[in-house]
Amino acid sequence: MPQIFRIGSYIVYFWSNESEPLEPIHVHVAEGRAIANSTKIWITSTGKAILCNNNSKIPDNILKRIIRVVEANSEEIVSQWLEHFGEIKYFC
Repeated sequence: MPQIFRIGSYIVYFWSNESEPLEPIHVHVAEGRAIANSTKIWITSTGKAILCNNNSKIPDNILKRIIRVVEANSEEIVSQWLEHFGEIKYFC
């Protein structure tokens, strides 16, 4: 799983196999290490972040902070997504 960055004890990453056809751009977030049942955050075409699910049960106050950091780094996330997957679609 390509790690994008860390926020405290949380890892923000892409899942290497993002389905066929490729899903819209998003990141996964989990505490400590990459896991299959992680929190998923969509990245919009305007750089905003939308919570898809909170499967890793990150507390709300921490999740809000993570979403702000994801939005602040959305350009870097998009760049790394394109480099890793070679194409990009947006959720909205």
